[in-house]
Amino acid sequence: MRRVVQAPIGVMRLPLFLLIWGIASLAMWLPAIHALVLDDHHTSQSFFYSGLAGMIVVVLIALSLGSRVPRYGMPGQLLSLLATFTVLPLFLAVPVQDALVTTRFVNAYFDMVSAITTTGADIWGDPGRLPPSVHLWRAMVGWLGGLLMWIAASAVLAPMSLGGFEVTAKGEPGGGVAGPAQMERADPRRQLLLVTRTLAPVYAGLTMVLWLLLMITGAQALTGLSHAMSVMATSGISATGGVENAGSGIAGEMVMFLFMFFALSRLTFSSDTVTSGQGRLDMDPEFRTGLLIVFGVPMLLFLRHWFAAYEVDAGEDLLQALQALWGAVFTVMSFLSTTGFESVHWQAARSWSGLETPGMILLGLAVFGGGVATTAGGVKLLRVYALYLNGLREMERLVHPHSVSGAGDRTKRLQKNGAFVAWVFFMLFALSLALVSTALAAVGSSFEQSLVLAIAALSTTGPLTESASSAPIVLNQLTEPAKLILCIAMVLGRLETLAFIALLSPNLWRS
Repeated sequence: MRRVVQAPIGVMRLPLFLLIWGIASLAMWLPAIHALVLDDHHTSQSFFYSGLAGMIVVVLIALSLGSRVPRYGMPGQLLSLLATFTVLPLFLAVPVQDALVTTRFVNAYFDMVSAITTTGADIWGDPGRLPPSVHLWRAMVGWLGGLLMWIAASAVLAPMSLGGFEVTAKGEPGGGVAGPAQMERADPRRQLLLVTRTLAPVYAGLTMVLWLLLMITGAQALTGLSHAMSVMATSGISATGGVENAGSGIAGEMVMFLFMFFALSRLTFSSDTVTSGQGRLDMDPEFRTGLLIVFGVPMLLFLRHWFAAYEVDAGEDLLQALQALWGAVFTVMSFLSTTGFESVHWQAARSWSGLETPGMILLGLAVFGGGVATTAGGVKLLRVYALYLNGLREMERLVHPHSVSGAGDRTKRLQKNGAFVAWVFFMLFALSLALVSTALAAVGSSFEQSLVLAIAALSTTGPLTESASSAPIVLNQLTEPAKLILCIAMVLGRLETLAFIALLSPNLWRS
């Protein structure tokens, strides 16, 4: 029995980045088998030999480390996440570039950074350009990136009060840790293993259920799997160029719509980071704020047909009205969760509301983002809620300057200075947006393109490049410096600015 217990602990002695590299190497054999079944031997060889080479390197490094235990704690885990989003895509891009042959390595690297950060910016344009196994690989990398964020949020970011937890009262990740102080003293590797064992089966099970439901509604196996992985990871990666080409129709959209709720609040799938206060979903401020946006914005677009769009030639047909309403609801939900899928009836919703290019609405939804500790990007709904409460309090003080605020149920999940920290993050996000936009404009992009690209990268909502601008942005035509700037912005949007600042803090490493 002692040997059985020591085996996984020995594996967990390895650095986190090396473990992730090993998992990525093993994952390459799945598209290799898929390509072999499809009789695409060139693609199969590209993935098989890349995965084999990766496993050999991982094993050699693991043997060289021997039984030595890494001395770093949580800061080292955070540094491993940074390496996963920046260095690992260099390895992930090797089979992609080898399978396509005609593309440059920088394009393959950009695509892998986009996938693993769950951004989903499509640099290839035509889905027919890629072999089916490469489509599978892109969806898998995005899916694994989403699983990594599920795990890292509880095992790495929560103990360090990052990723949105700086606004909340400190969480209690893993379930087996009694409190914040004990959690910080716990072994980070054991904590990581515990969270992985808890969340990975849930994540995989939900993906399988969604995949089966999409196939029942008429989607092909590869299309349904890529969309199921994309919805759970909020990556927006599609093997067909979008939901409108999936063949599952409105029934498939309804199924995906339900599973997008997992990006609005962590309480929809786990209570491992429940903070002080109630853990009920109906009382969660993130979930309630998300519901208000998901149904409030489409209703405003729907009612605009009668109040401000008299010139639109649309009859009072009930079916057309329902299609327009559904198109708005699904698309708003998709971009709020930073997935970025457009409904089949999104064009009908635009025509109904009289908005020719509602890109500003989509940009705003992506900036709001989803829930803390989910796969969604953006500012996060909890920070938006904290700023909202702070605004209400300031207006109250204008009327009653000497009033004392009462701590109601709605503030239980927020720290005392949660609004201040939310303001700090929002200003850092705005500063990052300005810097990235300026850098993109300096290397040749127009102002509109620079703004859309910066928001798409920082909010990890890649499909904005096709939906939010007056004309779709062709990423493949960007200069190489622009692509590298976007890679940096995607990593910054995924880890968030406060995590980068934490990595640069000497006090954090000393502790």
